[in-house]
Amino acid sequence: MNGFEDDKKPKCDGDEYVKPGPKDLQVQLVISLSLGVSAFLAFCILRRRWKSLYAARKRHAEIELPHLPDTLFGWMPALYRITEHQVLACAGLDAYVFLTFFKMSLQLFAVMFFFAAVVLEPINRHFDPGHKRNDTNPSEFSLLREYAPYSDYQKVNLFGNAGENSGDGHGGDDESFNKNMSYLWSYLVFTYVFTGLTLFMLNRYTLKVIGIRQNYLGTQSTITDRTFRLSGIPEKLRTENAIKSLVEKLEIGKVESVTLCRNWKEIDELMERRTAILAKLEETWSVYISQKPKLPVGTQANGDGTASGAPEVRSDEEAGESERLLRGGHDMQIDRPRPQARLWYGFLRMQSRKIDGLDYYTERLRLLDEKIIAARKKTYEPANIAFVTMDSIAACQMAIQALIDPGPGQLLTKPAPAPSDVVWRNTYKPWWRRRFQSWTVTIFISILSIIWVGPVAALASTTICTIKAIMPSLAETLKDHEIIRSLIQTGIPTLVVSLLNVAVPYLYDFLSEHQGMISRGDVALSVISKNFFFTFFNIFLIFTVFGAAVAGIQETFRKSLTDSTYIAYTIATKIEELTSFYSCFIMLQGLGLFPFRLLQFGSISLYPINRMGAKTPRDFSQIMQPPMFYYGFYLPTALLVFILCLVYSVLPDGYQVLGLGVVYFVFGYFTYKYQLLYAMDQPQHATGGAWRMICYRVILGLVVFQVTMSGYLALKSAFTVAVLVTPLVIGTVWYSWNFKWQFEPLTKFISLVSIKRGEDEEEGVNEVAILDDEREGGYEEDVDQRSLRRRGSTTVDEAREKGLRFVNPSLVVPLEQPWIYQDPPPPFTEESDSLEFAIGGSEGEYSYGAGPSIRSRRDETRVEGIATRPPGPGSGAASSNSSSSISLGDTHIWRQ
Repeated sequence: MNGFEDDKKPKCDGDEYVKPGPKDLQVQLVISLSLGVSAFLAFCILRRRWKSLYAARKRHAEIELPHLPDTLFGWMPALYRITEHQVLACAGLDAYVFLTFFKMSLQLFAVMFFFAAVVLEPINRHFDPGHKRNDTNPSEFSLLREYAPYSDYQKVNLFGNAGENSGDGHGGDDESFNKNMSYLWSYLVFTYVFTGLTLFMLNRYTLKVIGIRQNYLGTQSTITDRTFRLSGIPEKLRTENAIKSLVEKLEIGKVESVTLCRNWKEIDELMERRTAILAKLEETWSVYISQKPKLPVGTQANGDGTASGAPEVRSDEEAGESERLLRGGHDMQIDRPRPQARLWYGFLRMQSRKIDGLDYYTERLRLLDEKIIAARKKTYEPANIAFVTMDSIAACQMAIQALIDPGPGQLLTKPAPAPSDVVWRNTYKPWWRRRFQSWTVTIFISILSIIWVGPVAALASTTICTIKAIMPSLAETLKDHEIIRSLIQTGIPTLVVSLLNVAVPYLYDFLSEHQGMISRGDVALSVISKNFFFTFFNIFLIFTVFGAAVAGIQETFRKSLTDSTYIAYTIATKIEELTSFYSCFIMLQGLGLFPFRLLQFGSISLYPINRMGAKTPRDFSQIMQPPMFYYGFYLPTALLVFILCLVYSVLPDGYQVLGLGVVYFVFGYFTYKYQLLYAMDQPQHATGGAWRMICYRVILGLVVFQVTMSGYLALKSAFTVAVLVTPLVIGTVWYSWNFKWQFEPLTKFISLVSIKRGEDEEEGVNEVAILDDEREGGYEEDVDQRSLRRRGSTTVDEAREKGLRFVNPSLVVPLEQPWIYQDPPPPFTEESDSLEFAIGGSEGEYSYGAGPSIRSRRDETRVEGIATRPPGPGSGAASSNSSSSISLGDTHIWRQ
C-alpha cells in the first residue's frame, strides 16, 4: 500500500511507511559527492596557504615528519607512501593502533565485497528476484513498516519449530530442504565463512599490534615505563620512606623515587583563582592599551605639529633627544582613562563602588602569589595513592603484574599514566567519592540513553506517511516532487543521525571528565566506550527495533522483556528494510563528511568567533594552537559502520553496503593518517589500549551478525538452517573468553622478554633470551618491527616525557606573568632575587611581581617536569616563529 494512495485511514499510526528507494540513494549520492568534492578541493587549495593549520605538527622540532609536496594533488601519493613504521615513529602507538583498525577493516570488507558481489548477489537474483525494490509489491515500500502481529512470532521459536505462521507468509513446515529455498544454505555457508574470516583477520592484526607494542615499549625508556601506581595504602605506610622500604624489601629492584599524593586541594584552588585573576588583569590591560593615546600630560598641539610648552633647542643632538622624549619616550606619562572595576561589599554584598581596575587586579594577584608561595612550603595530609618510580622497566613490570599484599583492596598496583596525563585533583579524593562520581555518571548516562529513545524513534518515523497524517497538504505537494520527497524521508534522518554522532560525544566527554578517573588516558578510553554505547544502542538498536512508531515504544519494551527472541526477530524483520537508510548513512559519512574533517571545517568556522572573543595576546596564542585529536569522537562511528557492514554482508543487497563500507574505511584511513601525522595533536597517552576495546566491539558485532542471520533464516521458515548458526555464536563467545585471558594482558603490560631484549640491544648484546623462531605461537616480525628493535632514535613518547617527573604542577610550576604585549614576558621562579620585573612594550612600562607566561605547546621546554616556555632568547624566537599567525591585523591568519 502506498502512503500517498491510502485514503481510508486518517492517521498513519505506524501502519504504513514509504521505504527509501533507488531514487533516495541517487539523491544521497549527489549530495554526498557535492559536499565531499567541494570540501576536498577547498582543502587542497588552502593546505598550501594555511600551513600553520594544516601542518601544525611540523612546528615540533623533535618530530621529523615526512615531507609532503606543496602541489595541489601531489601530497596524496606521498601520504600513501608513508609506512606504518613512520606513523609509529612520528605519531606514536595510539595513532598506529587507530589506523591499524581502519586498515584491517578495509582489507576484510574488500574480500567480503568480492564474495558478496560475485557469489551471493547472483544467487539472490536467481532464486529470490523479488528482493529487488523495483520488483516488490507496492505494499513493501515502507521505511519502518509496522511490525507483524506478535502472534505471528509467538508460534515460531528461534531455535525450535514453526507454528502457524512465519515471517514471510509461508506455512509452519520447515523449508530448509525445500528445493526452492535451497539458496538459504548459501547464507549459512557464508555466515560461517565471513565469521571465520573476521576472526582470522582480528587474530592476525591482534598479534601484529601486540608484537609492535611489546617491541615499541620494551625498547624505549621513559619515566612512565618505570613507574607504577600504588593505591590502597594503609595509614601506617603513608610516608615516602615507608613505601620505598616496602617495595625494596620485595627484592624486585631499587626504588628511584616515590611521589606520595597528598591533599593539595588548598594550593590547587589557589592556582585556579590565580589563573582567573591573571586573565582579568590581562583583559584589563588589553582594554587600557587599545584605547587611543592622547598627548603627554602638560602638552598641547600647535598647528605645525609641535607641542606648546616644549623648549626650543638648536643643536641636532638636543633636537633628536627632545623628539624622542616628547614623541616616543617610554618614561613619559600617557594620558588615558584607566579601566574601572566594580567592587561589591557590605551586607549581602549589596553595596558597590568603582576602583582602578589595574591596581585592583594587580594587588589581588600579588596577594595570591604570596599565599601560593607560602602554601608550597606547607606539609599536607597524605592520601592513599602514590607513584613509585623504579630503576628499571623490568622491576616496574614485575611490581605491576604481582600481588603485593594479601589484604583485599590494599597495596594494589597498576601501570602509571604519563606525568602530563595525571588528573591531580582526583589523586587525593577519597576512594568512596571517586566511586560515587563514577556510579552517578553511569546512572545518568543510562537514564539519558532511555531519554534518547523518544527523539530517535521520532526521527525514525519521519516518513511521508507521518507527514500525511500531520500535514496532508504538504504530503500532496511532495507527491509530485520526487527529489524533495527523497530529501525529507531519507536525507533529513541521515543528516540528523550524523549530527547526533558529532554533538553527543562532547556531552559524554564532559561527563567522563567528572567521573573521578586518575588519568586522562582512562578518560579517553571511557569516552570511546560511552560514545560507542550511544551509537550502537540508540542509532542501531533503537532506530531498528523501536522505530516503527513512537507510540509503540512501551509495548515493544514489554514484549522484548517477556520473550528473549523478540529482539532477534524484530531486527531480522526490519534490517532488510533499512538497507537504503544505512547505505545513505555510510555514504554521507564516507563521501560527504570525511573531506570536511580533512578541511577542519569546525576550526575554520569557529575561528572568527574565537578571534572576536580574543582580547589578550594569550587569547590569540591559544586560538592558534593545533586542534586536538580525540579518539573517542571518531572511533565509535567507525565501529558502528564496521558492525553494519558485518550485519548486511550476507543479506540481499549486502554488496551495496560492503562497497560503501570499503569506501568509508579507505577515506577514513587517509583522512586520519594525514591529521594524526600533520595537523592535530594527541593529548592522551594510552599505550595502544584502544585495541582491546576495538576487539571486544568487533566480537559484539559478530554476535549481532549471527543472531540477525539466525532470525532472518527462521523468518524464511528455514529452521534447521537457523539452528545451525548456533555453534557460531557459541564459538564467538568462546573466542571472546580466550581473548580476555591470552591477549588482553599483552595489551596492558610489557613482557619481561621484550624488556630484556631492549636492554640487551642498548648494551650491545646481540643475543636474546628467547629466539623468535623458537617461541610457540609467537608472532612473525616484519621489516618494520625488526628495524624498531634496532632503532637508536628517541620515540615520540620519549621526546614528550623528556625531563618530566611525577609532581603536582601546582607545587612547582613557575607563576605566570601577565602577558600584555605581543612578546611574551620573561620567566620567573621563586628563586629569583626579587619579585619585581618590568613589562616593557611600545607604549609604556609597568612593574609587577609574578611568574612566567606559559605559551603555546609548540614553544615549550620542560622545567622540573612542567611544560614551560624557554626563557630569554627563546621567548623571542618563539614569538618570531608565530608572528605572522598571531599578528592582530593579519587577515591571512594561518599563512607562514
